[in-house]
Amino acid sequence: MPTLPPERAHRSPRDSRDHQQLAESFGTDAERYDRARPRYPAALVDRIVAGSPGRGVLDVGCGTGIAARQFQAAGCTVLGVDPDARMADLSRRFGTETEVAAFEAWEPAGRGYDAVVAGQAWHWVDPVAGAAKAARVLRPGGRLAAFWNVFQLPPEVAEAFAAGYRRVAPHGPFDLGAGAERAMDGYRPLFTKAAAGIRETGLFGEPEQWRYDWAWRYTRDAWLDQMPTLGALTRLAPDERAEVLDGVGAAIDALGGGFTMSYATVAVTAARTGAG
Repeated sequence: MPTLPPERAHRSPRDSRDHQQLAESFGTDAERYDRARPRYPAALVDRIVAGSPGRGVLDVGCGTGIAARQFQAAGCTVLGVDPDARMADLSRRFGTETEVAAFEAWEPAGRGYDAVVAGQAWHWVDPVAGAAKAARVLRPGGRLAAFWNVFQLPPEVAEAFAAGYRRVAPHGPFDLGAGAERAMDGYRPLFTKAAAGIRETGLFGEPEQWRYDWAWRYTRDAWLDQMPTLGALTRLAPDERAEVLDGVGAAIDALGGGFTMSYATVAVTAARTGAG
């Protein structure tokens, strides 16, 4: 189920403001975000590390440092960059050196890295400017990897989510339909844009897609804890959010108090070529 606004080829000034406000809304409850958001498959982290020339990692849009800590656990030295000072502060508290900046405006000051990664964040970065900045800081053979967690709720839970959201935000931009293919379809434009941006720089090999399918068992409380961190809900008023959560909670209760979520983690990745 997509948790992102529909992609547009060109944003109007109002669209750009909405995009920025949505991006900034995730920091309103940074501790909940860090506690509740899913991690990434260890196999993906290991593959990125193994396919890089060294262990220096730049984490773009690092948020609270969820992915950064996974790379640190794999033996990497990680610098995080995030535009939200609230998220960056929590990332530092959890042990990741983090600088506050939009990636396009961030100044590397001559520093170089073996991998540039972005977990659930590259859609906030200009795909061409971001890939060019990544190429600037990557050592030859270094890897750019942008990845996303795509999830599929059980139909009963997805339908309760969609119904509650339509009641409180009937003109909202989010498609909350159920179904694995609809969930993945919501993300395919992001994968396409990321790959196109990488190609446009002329500084990387051909982008690849890596996919990892996995599952996670949620209790009612654990899923309701995560829901307020989703883009569909971060800007709702508290009473509107509570109405959506109540409906979803009732649906989970009807399933016995928990459910298994199907996840697919998809990475768009390419290696830096030459020294150009």
